[in-house]
Amino acid sequence: MNKREELLTEKQIRRRTFIAFTFLFLFLGSAIIGWQWLHRQPADHGAIQPLRKVLDANEFIFSSLFSKRHFAKTYSPDLPLPHPRVNGKIGLNSAFDTATWKLHLVKAPGDTLLIGIDEIKALQKTEIIFDFKCIEGWSQVTHWGGVRFSDFVKKYGLDEQSKMMFTGLSTPDDEYYVGIDNKSMMHPQTILCYEMNGKPLPLNQGYPLRLIIPVKYGIKHLKRIGTISFSNYRPPDYWYERGYDYYSGL
Repeated sequence: MNKREELLTEKQIRRRTFIAFTFLFLFLGSAIIGWQWLHRQPADHGAIQPLRKVLDANEFIFSSLFSKRHFAKTYSPDLPLPHPRVNGKIGLNSAFDTATWKLHLVKAPGDTLLIGIDEIKALQKTEIIFDFKCIEGWSQVTHWGGVRFSDFVKKYGLDEQSKMMFTGLSTPDDEYYVGIDNKSMMHPQTILCYEMNGKPLPLNQGYPLRLIIPVKYGIKHLKRIGTISFSNYRPPDYWYERGYDYYSGL
């Protein structure tokens, strides 16, 4: 290689290095400016507005694709673990008198039914063994028994309520609450659950009654149901208010 070629090569290297560092600094500068811009955006239900718009767009897409023919995979009885994990204790910490519990079913303003656990157990029982998925990243095959929500709706004459857009559920102390689209609530695998592994629910799993809804992440599986209501607007939702996805579907 002669001197001219060596000089040309060194010049090309310097030029490419300069271009590379220029693009690097432009990228870093753009990232910093973009990050600062994001942090200046107003909050929308616990999330910055651009992120909330993305979550709402995802919800629109996934809810549009929802089908009652889509079932969560089920498993044989020998697979569930004997001690399922507890995905949160919010709403379970206050003093609770199991003997006086009644489900408050709000059919309409001023029209509330009080339903005991024995009345719910009198309905046809169904069981489901599925892979319970938590937003924390873990999953576990679990075995639950209870009453299909759709059967509960039929028993208590809730046809008009089930045609509304949403169901709201909350714990007796109102510390934890969820809002769920009624398409998912009426899914055949959604149950009002009173058993785990063939035995009554433990207190830390929502005794005497909890929701099991396999088409949703665990944050929607409200433990210790105190109140059920219906509406055509989004009911309050604990984790949605803290920046999570309202739909939370699988």
